[in-house]
Amino acid sequence: MHEMHEIPRNNRERALLVGMVPSKERVGEMEESLDELALLADTAGAEIVDRIIQVRSAMHPAYYIGTGKARSIAELCEAEQIELVIFDDDLTPAQVRNLDRVIERRILDRSGLILDIFASRAKSRQAKLQVELAQLQYMMPRLTRQWDHLSRQEGGVAAGSGGAIGVRGPGETQLEIDRRLTRGRITHLRRNLEQVTASYNRQRQRRSAMFCIALIGYTNAGKSTIFNGFTEADTLIEDRLFATLDATTRAVNVTPGQPVLLSDTVGFIRKLPHHLIASFKSTLTEVYDADLLVHVVDGSHPNHADHIVTVNQVLAELGASHLPLLLVYNKADQLESPDALEFLKLSYPDAIAISALDPGDVERLRQEISIRVDRQRVEVELLIPYENGHAVSVAYESGDVLRREDEPEGVRLTVRMMPSVAGRLGKTLDAFVCG
Repeated sequence: MHEMHEIPRNNRERALLVGMVPSKERVGEMEESLDELALLADTAGAEIVDRIIQVRSAMHPAYYIGTGKARSIAELCEAEQIELVIFDDDLTPAQVRNLDRVIERRILDRSGLILDIFASRAKSRQAKLQVELAQLQYMMPRLTRQWDHLSRQEGGVAAGSGGAIGVRGPGETQLEIDRRLTRGRITHLRRNLEQVTASYNRQRQRRSAMFCIALIGYTNAGKSTIFNGFTEADTLIEDRLFATLDATTRAVNVTPGQPVLLSDTVGFIRKLPHHLIASFKSTLTEVYDADLLVHVVDGSHPNHADHIVTVNQVLAELGASHLPLLLVYNKADQLESPDALEFLKLSYPDAIAISALDPGDVERLRQEISIRVDRQRVEVELLIPYENGHAVSVAYESGDVLRREDEPEGVRLTVRMMPSVAGRLGKTLDAFVCG
């Protein structure tokens, strides 16, 4: 049984969410972003007490929201016993330091929150290395905050002019030690990650002959449910953002005699930190090495169109926006009305609408993928010597044998298969003719 990442309510930190918009017209947009931030915070184990939206024409360079709003937040935290203040945008190290002084509560931004969730969800060695690397890259410019209390104790005394015994200089010295250790750890992690990735790539090369399909989409869209429907795997399904972190891959049959590799990948999200995408590129290899992307969308979500835009932006960052894509609207059974389903079909005529909980719908999706896979296959004619029984087995396992003739020189097969498999077989045979 999977471990459910549920934190008892009485152990949850009381949190306040804070967002900022440049105009009143964009308050609704920020409400939606804070809704998502609330889900992230809930996943991390926080209890949301309240939320604040600051309308401000420009970000305050030192305090993000301005000193007046920071003081009012401090008062609210005191009155409501709030322990944690989470900002929807990324904060600079100086902003974190300044807000910490005024609010006197733990300050966290969206990237820090996502990294915390990823750290709790990482299971494989590769994912753990990637999470730690991303965390250290995130923390590196923020190390000064840990030693800020020492500079406050010194009271601004200049170096060499006296000051309290025991607090002259060690803060800066320790900071440099921390930075050096952190840089060394980052280098070590990168080397380890390269080794793990190289091993993973060798595994991929051994199975590269197979057609690869990657399930992608906004987090919590239902990718894992679809994956389990195809594979009968036991992938964790949880009503939390980022329930799946490590990509899971299984061989499945979507057409007779044509096994393919199906991968369930980590969900995307708006404002996904760039350094996190960079760290997780090797985990997302399933995405940009895929022959087909199946983009799963929660069709019942009111912001599904924005989710599609977000996923497309991440694909562009990964260099995978050129890959063949099948759009799948999931949770069709949760749509408010039949008209809503018709609207989806009109808006995205090439998409397929399903409920991943309906076996009949999963079978319809399987048939649609089968059509896409079949378009990639070519018809080849192979003459395989009788002593090369392995090649005959590969032909039957990796393709759809249309005709077989036993001739004096060997077995002549007409097969529909992926070009990569046909090319590999052709190099080992005396006769090889593409149809």
